[in-house]
Amino acid sequence: MARSQRTRQRRGSRHRNGSSERPSPRREPVKFAGPVDLPAEISVAELSEVIRRSPIEIIKELMRLNMMVAMNDSIDFEVAATISVRLGVRVRKPVDMEESEASDRVGVDEDEGEKQPRPAVVAVMGHVDHGKTTLLDAIRGTNVVDGEAGGITQSIGAYQIDHEGQLITFIDTPGHEAFTAMRARGAQATDIAVIVVAADDGVMPQTVEAISHAKAAQVPMVIAVNKIDVTGADPVRVTTELLEHDVIVEDLGGDVLSVPVSALKGDGVSDLIDSLLLLSEVSEFSADPEREAIGVVVESTLDKQRGPVATVIVRSGTVNVGDTIVAGDRYGHVRRMVDGFGKEVASAGPSVPVEILGLNGVPESGQQFEVVEDEKVARQRIDTRTRQEQRRHDATRPSTLAEVLRHRQSYEAAELNLVTKTGAQGTIDAIRRAVDGLSSPDVQVKLLHAATGPVSESDVMLASASDAMIVGFETSVEPAASRLANQEGVPIKTYDIIYTMIDDVKQAARQLTEPEQEEVTIGRATVLQIFPHGRRERIAGVRVTSGLMRRNARMIVSRRGEELFEGAVSSMRHFDENVREIATNYEGGIVLDGFHDYEEGDIITCYELRAVAVR
Repeated sequence: MARSQRTRQRRGSRHRNGSSERPSPRREPVKFAGPVDLPAEISVAELSEVIRRSPIEIIKELMRLNMMVAMNDSIDFEVAATISVRLGVRVRKPVDMEESEASDRVGVDEDEGEKQPRPAVVAVMGHVDHGKTTLLDAIRGTNVVDGEAGGITQSIGAYQIDHEGQLITFIDTPGHEAFTAMRARGAQATDIAVIVVAADDGVMPQTVEAISHAKAAQVPMVIAVNKIDVTGADPVRVTTELLEHDVIVEDLGGDVLSVPVSALKGDGVSDLIDSLLLLSEVSEFSADPEREAIGVVVESTLDKQRGPVATVIVRSGTVNVGDTIVAGDRYGHVRRMVDGFGKEVASAGPSVPVEILGLNGVPESGQQFEVVEDEKVARQRIDTRTRQEQRRHDATRPSTLAEVLRHRQSYEAAELNLVTKTGAQGTIDAIRRAVDGLSSPDVQVKLLHAATGPVSESDVMLASASDAMIVGFETSVEPAASRLANQEGVPIKTYDIIYTMIDDVKQAARQLTEPEQEEVTIGRATVLQIFPHGRRERIAGVRVTSGLMRRNARMIVSRRGEELFEGAVSSMRHFDENVREIATNYEGGIVLDGFHDYEEGDIITCYELRAVAVR
């Protein structure tokens, strides 16, 4: 303190004694150089190179503007222009890059390079449980269906196979209706759509949905009539039902190929591939492998060990390890590439699906990726896309009286706020679509935040401040987040099957307007053994100690008096038989949706919600 006072005194002394202070030199008029082009955003180090001024000079000028900025920090055009002018350099803001450079049209090869034939990219679509994943298993000789929660494909995967010396790429799209948006993006990224229809089930709502997406994407269809070997199979019924949706197969004089198959036995699979290759040959798909690569992000995840991972399909050009790429609003250098069978590759040409590592974040599924010259161009490209997206967003603001009244009504309704974390980027849109359909005149369901990765402390803080519940889909909860949630009273629910999650959110929304309910315990069981089941799930082998365990009721898992989980039942068995309930002193197996960390001795309490009688 004394030292600072003495310093001020010495400075004041010098100011008063004019003889001790050097007269300030006369400032020469600034001679302007330039003009130079500046992007919408630029780092201090890059600005130094462009205007040929010392970084220290730039940082000093920024400090005069009360901006504390480091060498590698970015500043926008307005700030960079102000600094440049102060340092005697005229600047010019370049016209935004053409719309085509940041286009939302996925995988369009407009270059007039030398085109060469490329393999077809095929999307496999259809109704849930009609055998899409099993069909792909038969095609590529592996089995992934056992690892899927509930036997339902929950994310998009892409693979390329070699059939008698000819390559063909497949995209396996989810079949549950909540994944409509993901399936639509899958169709946009493809050349041919295979619509799988079970011969014993016929055309179902999601079959119609898949047909609509294929038509909207203007891609040719091939109908795979699956399960022709099961009892009750009726392929003629399938072709007749397809007529109702303007799909006319060749046998009835139309132009849509139809192939009967048994994915389980492998019958007809080779014929299906031959039909696809024939259609590919007739369509003459081509691309220029020498141009800078463009393509589609099929799926993206945040891997704990590897960081952001994007599954992409190259539509044209060739992407190499070391290239700088832009994917949506993310960019980075390609650090590593892995094909659909886990083999590391150095380059990927047209129609090749690969996992790419090296991005600075998780891009959204369905967005275009492209190879650019360097990081500077990548940031410019992202900035242009961001402004275009903002303009589109502004254009969709309420503009009619009906829209304004609808927004006002939403504020008057009760609100259920949600914070959502998922294991894959592509499922966010699916969840958002499902949540949007849950609102009613009485209850407004709002998705406050949705992102990939485990549930974190920041998610809990957001939920606590917003009086929200947290739902996690195919993801985990960080221990610190779990402790904070207990302290703050924030409910966290995790799920492996999306329709269970949707049912629980529906129930929570109903509780906001329905009469008060109370939990009524109807049974308890003790965990005796734990058995593995599929990729993620575990079966709790239990003995019922009191009451009943009912499949359609709710369960609470407790350990040494501490409640670990509350949720729904995925399946309940007594020996090999699916059952609706297990009585006292009987044993059985229980699978809970979203909980798999059982220990022997855990207590599972079964309860129901019942309305409180009004007195």
